[in-house]
Amino acid sequence: MKVLTVVGARPQFVKAAPLSRALATDGISEILVHTGQHYDHAMAGRFFEELGIRAPDVNLGVGSDSHGRQTARMLEGIEAVLVTEEPDWVVVYGDTNSTLAGALAAAKLHIPVAHIEAGLRSFNRRMPEEVNRVLTDHAAELLFCPTATAVENLRREGFDERRIHLVGDVMYDAAILFAARAEHLSDIRERLGLDDGGYVVATVHRAENTDSPARLSAILCALARVAAEVPVVLPLHPRTRAAIERYGLALPNSDRVRIIEPVGYLDMLMLLKGARVVATDSGGVQKEAFFAGAPCVTLRTETEWVELVDAGWNRLAPPDDEHAMVDRILTATPPDTDAPATIYGDGSAARRIARILSEGPSRRDGRPDGGTRQGERRG
Repeated sequence: MKVLTVVGARPQFVKAAPLSRALATDGISEILVHTGQHYDHAMAGRFFEELGIRAPDVNLGVGSDSHGRQTARMLEGIEAVLVTEEPDWVVVYGDTNSTLAGALAAAKLHIPVAHIEAGLRSFNRRMPEEVNRVLTDHAAELLFCPTATAVENLRREGFDERRIHLVGDVMYDAAILFAARAEHLSDIRERLGLDDGGYVVATVHRAENTDSPARLSAILCALARVAAEVPVVLPLHPRTRAAIERYGLALPNSDRVRIIEPVGYLDMLMLLKGARVVATDSGGVQKEAFFAGAPCVTLRTETEWVELVDAGWNRLAPPDDEHAMVDRILTATPPDTDAPATIYGDGSAARRIARILSEGPSRRDGRPDGGTRQGERRG
């Protein structure tokens, strides 16, 4: 069996690491296609090195562009690879333009799609990520859900139960897999002179925040005010840096706001582990903070990861309200009770996904639709 995996952004590299290992263990051949959505060393190359992911078999080198042009270029490149490789399955992750392009290219060629992190919903269609994830779910043959909430979202939308699989979260697999390596190899807290539990980690990159001068200014001002009480470490995403320069905004002018270049996965694990609070608009960092035992404030008005809000590990802060952001960051504490240990599975999501793929029908058996017809069930 041959699987073609499409990745393009930092969280997808992290998610691919445990699954690539599980596929190899099960004897499944994998073709790794990197769209080039994150294309510099800090945002892409370092992650492949740290996580032990082999170099991509294909790098499309698409880079940044408008949503339409970027997705179109990805579609064109992925389609050409699919025609050449003829995989049995195409695996896509999450909700980026790379995700949607991989799913659409495969669906048009009648190659079955497996969507990892299926069923997530923010219920905000103004988010490009929400559009990407909804369309990808509808194009996919297998829907691998990280949480029970994701399963219920798909059921409410009328998806065939046979397509839905609750497997857990591959990002939790990765956090477990690389925890010891991070402890051994990362010295970022020592290099930055950070005391455990004595700083805030902040990340900002989502389009709804970086494309709005008012929101981005409010976030920067809020972080500067927080830093008067607690030092802030801000790994600055290239998109955010470009937006700050484009709008003529001022970076926080304080030696207590440590603005650094984007960090690798192992360094990020250690930054989160020692943080007093995490402030972010990233979906992945919300979960990584939880895995590290740090309370999180999400700089958005909604989140896909509602389980963390319900469990008290995450609080929402509207990114256009400077005072609310400051208050929620400075008052964030871990909940009195632990979240359920199984909220994101038991660390074996990748093994479950590999098994389900290996037991599924092969495209080479004359069933290009992935083998599920009305009235049939998989074993």
